[in-house]
Amino acid sequence: MSYQRYSEEFKREAVKQVTERGHSV
Repeated sequence: MSYQRYSEEFKREAVKQVTERGHSV
């Protein structure tokens, strides 16, 4: 398993959630 790949996916998910929340507010 590639830690870098996992970190990138996790980062993208986090950014997506933050963006959605920001838009919600």
